[in-house]
Amino acid sequence: MHDTASGRLVPTETGGPAHLYVCGITPYDAAHLGHANTYLAFDTLVRCWVDARVSVEYTQNTTDVDDPLLERAAARGVDWRELAAEQTELFRRDMAALGILPPDHFVAVTEVIGPIAEAVARLLDDGVAYRLGDDVYFDTAAAERLSPWRLGEESGLSRGRMLELAAERGGDPDRPGKRDPLDPLLWRGPRPGEPSWDTVVGAGRPGWHVECSVIAERTLGVPLTVQGGASDLVFPHHEFGAAHTAALTGGPLARVYCHAGLVAYRGEKMSKSLGNLVFVRELIDAGHGPAAVRLALLAHAYREDWEWTSADLERAEKRLSRWRSAARASGRTPDQDGAHLPRLLETVRARLADDLDTPGAVAAVDARIAAGSPLGPVELDAIDALLGVRLAD
Repeated sequence: MHDTASGRLVPTETGGPAHLYVCGITPYDAAHLGHANTYLAFDTLVRCWVDARVSVEYTQNTTDVDDPLLERAAARGVDWRELAAEQTELFRRDMAALGILPPDHFVAVTEVIGPIAEAVARLLDDGVAYRLGDDVYFDTAAAERLSPWRLGEESGLSRGRMLELAAERGGDPDRPGKRDPLDPLLWRGPRPGEPSWDTVVGAGRPGWHVECSVIAERTLGVPLTVQGGASDLVFPHHEFGAAHTAALTGGPLARVYCHAGLVAYRGEKMSKSLGNLVFVRELIDAGHGPAAVRLALLAHAYREDWEWTSADLERAEKRLSRWRSAARASGRTPDQDGAHLPRLLETVRARLADDLDTPGAVAAVDARIAAGSPLGPVELDAIDALLGVRLAD
């Protein structure tokens, strides 16, 4: 798979179990196709590992206390905890409908407030964090001196670009008193009307990046085999997640950093702030089958940025109809000579082993069906197991 940190294709083999961590949602609105695109990419990776008889352990978090969630709850006049629980359940339901395998560990930030606070206290004690009023910040310069991490090692970005992205993505580079404008927040002190916990580091709630560092280490151990997420998490989230882990453990967060591309709609990246969202649930409720939605996403390389249109779904529905017609015509009896049965399986395996080339795998199924001979049970099972598209009962 493509490793963001090195810019190269690298193997995800471990010689043992594979540990995958994929950053989860902030649950204040329904799952949209941008979410589905990311989680489908790493679902495909899990399926490849399982097919290769690799033991997999997978963690996903949910940031169930954060500014956007609190703002949405206030606007709706509901308790933020109720909104988070409601939207988390809807997200999990929609992912299940798309055939996305659930993680082994699905951890809410509010479940690990104490361990996160303890980690922040350790960073303070070790001299890689500092207090600014009631808040605690990570000391980027000190971390570079005292840990193996170096700024930019995961993202590869210039400092100027980092400053731009920090301002856009939840940072506060202009806050007076910070030792470096890029220093990220580790602990947010109490604010009127906001949830707060009394902890070893003081009252308040966690910052963003340290949450995932702590959850990953507690549930999987580090280094992870793969740290995954959408490409808009490269900086600052994954950059500083790697920094926090290096400062806490003396080692890397992950061996491979993989990022899915962003899905646009009507000319802009699909985002809650812009409101240009296509929701998974709305597509399903409108009568579009989840398998067709999945196929529409699989037709795009996971790392590419692309724009969703109705034509994507139309093509996927026609493709699914062809595939299912072929499956019905084939039945479940093995081909007489059996000679051609492994070919599709091996082709799909080879395409997915090459940086999750799902468009190539889908094209291989198209070509096999166009050839006209009946599909065998091995082929039907391969399409189900590796692409997550079930064609026959």
